[in-house]
Amino acid sequence: MSNGRQFEATRPVQSDEVVSRGLIARDAINRLGFPIPEKQDERRRALLPHDLEGVPDASLLMFQRGYGDTLGYNDEAYELHGARVAERGEVDECPIICDPKPVLTAGYFRPGKTLFGWIHAVQGRRITDVLLSNRMTAIAWEEMFEEGRHSFWRNNEISGEAAVAHAFLQLGRVPYGCTVAIIGKGNVARGAIRAVERAGCTVMVYDRRTSPLLRTEIAKYDVIINAVLWDVFRTDHLVYEEDLERMKPGSMIIDISCDEGMGIETSRPTSIADPVYYHRGVLHYAVDHTPALYFRTATESISRVVARFVSDLSGGCDNPVLRKATIIRDGRILDERITRYQHRA
Repeated sequence: MSNGRQFEATRPVQSDEVVSRGLIARDAINRLGFPIPEKQDERRRALLPHDLEGVPDASLLMFQRGYGDTLGYNDEAYELHGARVAERGEVDECPIICDPKPVLTAGYFRPGKTLFGWIHAVQGRRITDVLLSNRMTAIAWEEMFEEGRHSFWRNNEISGEAAVAHAFLQLGRVPYGCTVAIIGKGNVARGAIRAVERAGCTVMVYDRRTSPLLRTEIAKYDVIINAVLWDVFRTDHLVYEEDLERMKPGSMIIDISCDEGMGIETSRPTSIADPVYYHRGVLHYAVDHTPALYFRTATESISRVVARFVSDLSGGCDNPVLRKATIIRDGRILDERITRYQHRA
């Protein structure tokens, strides 16, 4: 199916069949909770009121009081479309929780629940431990694809655009006149390319195959941008620590992928509040949720996607996109990459 088209209705299945297929637990065939994200500087939301118009069972959705305040939507806007508004404690009781960026301090990590959001469990041993110990189900946004295209592709583009804008502020230079190398040709790279070209930079694009060439040409660039999602099982790098010695004084690496020690050997995740650090004289930027900087634009794109799946989630329908994105089911790991990377028996 093409992105942006109303998700086609799927055949409702009986509760016993849902349990046997393992999409969600029997008691989860009802209410879906939307808590306000607790991650620092996270202002994105999963669902906007106007996108509830196409949701036939909006009464099964419960939003934390004040959910839309940061975007200018009051509680009544959600209630007018049939959704419920409640205090955080009641939202946390919902069998299914939708939180774009879960944090382990959240009160909804409880036995038997289903978590729907960006989970990144492969490298996240702590969140995996909590999900397993509570026999929870995890449906990962990063694993949702429709006909080969990532469901949240627009959010990925925004991450590239936002990272460029924020990083140049930390560098203290206007972008025009800078020479920039971008590694990658996917959604994230497309957003980064759009941002630097509009800003007047001179741009050269590399990919995995031509990354060795970048290492020989690295001294030419003021800024290196990594937009490649690195295979966690690889032990090589796109840019090695030794390469920093040949970079220009005052240069910067923007690691949008921000996988610690992977594509960029010297990279470690940073935050919006503390976005940069120096290593061997090179400024490193590796904020792990840059779309939160453009939270309005990002929320609009996220909401359109989430609205197409909430009915199948709350109704217990066998949705192929959700099924394939289910990485943990009832405390059992389904994604073998988690087992392999974390050396679990």
